[in-house]
Amino acid sequence: MADGQTIAGGSRLVRYANFVKLPHTVFALPFAMVGVTLASYRAVVSWQVIGWVVVAFTAARFAAMGFNRIVDRAYDAKNPRTAMREIPSGAMSVKEAKALVIAALLLFELAAWKLNFLCYVLSPFALSWVLWYSFTKRFTRWSHLVLGLGLGIAPVGGYLAVTGVWSNPWWMLVALAGAVMCWTGGFDILYALQDIDFDRANGLHSLPAKVGAQNALVIARGLHVMTIVLLALVGYATGEGIVYNIGLGVAAGLLVFEHTLVHPDDLSRVDKAFFTVNMALSSTFFAFVLAQRIWG
Repeated sequence: MADGQTIAGGSRLVRYANFVKLPHTVFALPFAMVGVTLASYRAVVSWQVIGWVVVAFTAARFAAMGFNRIVDRAYDAKNPRTAMREIPSGAMSVKEAKALVIAALLLFELAAWKLNFLCYVLSPFALSWVLWYSFTKRFTRWSHLVLGLGLGIAPVGGYLAVTGVWSNPWWMLVALAGAVMCWTGGFDILYALQDIDFDRANGLHSLPAKVGAQNALVIARGLHVMTIVLLALVGYATGEGIVYNIGLGVAAGLLVFEHTLVHPDDLSRVDKAFFTVNMALSSTFFAFVLAQRIWG
């Protein structure tokens, strides 16, 4: 990878991967696997189910990101930070991008069907939410939380893929989705700090553009506190033990570290905070959840 987020190379497959920032899949896929792991207390997990969960998540994310690139192509072309993305730079046509998104949507529906009937019935609602996100920055400052809930669907989907039924207690999955929503919303606010001036000049309603960098950082910190609180509630609901709680502590430490990297007058380390730290957080937390399941 050229910068940790972009894959080096000029092949068509590399272009497709960079079109949707495929490395960003590591953000929420581990949380989908957290849902699968927690579901394993109630039902047997097969390799087939794991495979289709990975396919479903990757396809949904591809469709959502690709759709976002299509919808935002005019803004991307005007923003110096995004002008070299595949569509505005001319490396990919809109027609080709639309074909990729349609293929990803169909693959997601196939994966949902292969998992179970409940997943298939709920799949259109999940897709509608993740696609709708692309329009929200045009009218609300809370688009970051819309994106967050889109990723929060991942662990719920992982759980339902295994069990085919809702959690008991019912609020466990709500707390798990809420934790991922707050985590994603918080780091997306940090990422949006880079575009405050552009968003204001073009009528886009990101939270930093509306409330300023300092206030946005305070809100992001509050969201990340809620992330830990909600994950603690998930652990309580599922009767997790010491290994899970250690993982929770590590996640809290990583979030604290993330916020030390970003200051209103110094955004030079935003990419490190956005990509590297959050990749480490989701992967490490999943590792602890899995270790708790195996050895707890």
